Amino acid sequence: MEICSFEKKLQMTTYGIVPGLGNSGELHWQTYFEEQGDHFIRIVQSEWDAPECTDWVETIQSFVKKCNSTDIVLIGHSLGCVTIAKWAEKYPTPIKGALLVAPSDIENPVYQFPAKGFTPIPLNRLAFKSIVVASENDPWVSMERAQFFADQWGAELINIGMGGHINAVSGHHKWDFGLNLLDRF
Repeated sequence: MEICSFEKKLQMTTYGIVPGLGNSGELHWQTYFEEQGDHFIRIVQSEWDAPECTDWVETIQSFVKKCNSTDIVLIGHSLGCVTIAKWAEKYPTPIKGALLVAPSDIENPVYQFPAKGFTPIPLNRLAFKSIVVASENDPWVSMERAQFFADQWGAELINIGMGGHINAVSGHHKWDFGLNLLDRF
């Protein structure tokens, strides 16, 4: 029996894009993902440059409630990954999964950005499938810490080699490798 297009749309995974500090610009891979269709939705925070963790977590929760489905994959970058872990700690919601790219180690003294309430980084096992993607020369998280986070969160770790912070500055614009990782969910 063929599923009508309305039923296919109802069964479609919703992808919540969770940028990090400063949001993701027009050349960032998260923007490329967002352009893939209506089911890719950027979760817009009220304050991008001096964020409060509580506000960011509640914005994710509002998005998840609005979706009225557990067929959600959250796609985080940098501080967005930590926000997803904080959200999962407060709201252990059984979503489909999370792609956590270049999670910033905000507990490292080199992280001097004005972000409040994001520490300590949650180390609870996530209640959903997750994949951490990291690079060997990311200035904001060492490979050792990325592996530690992945282990604590019960996530698969994918090392992409020398990929910097896996953002537009490091050349990750139309990042098809990352887009293809969504098939794992």
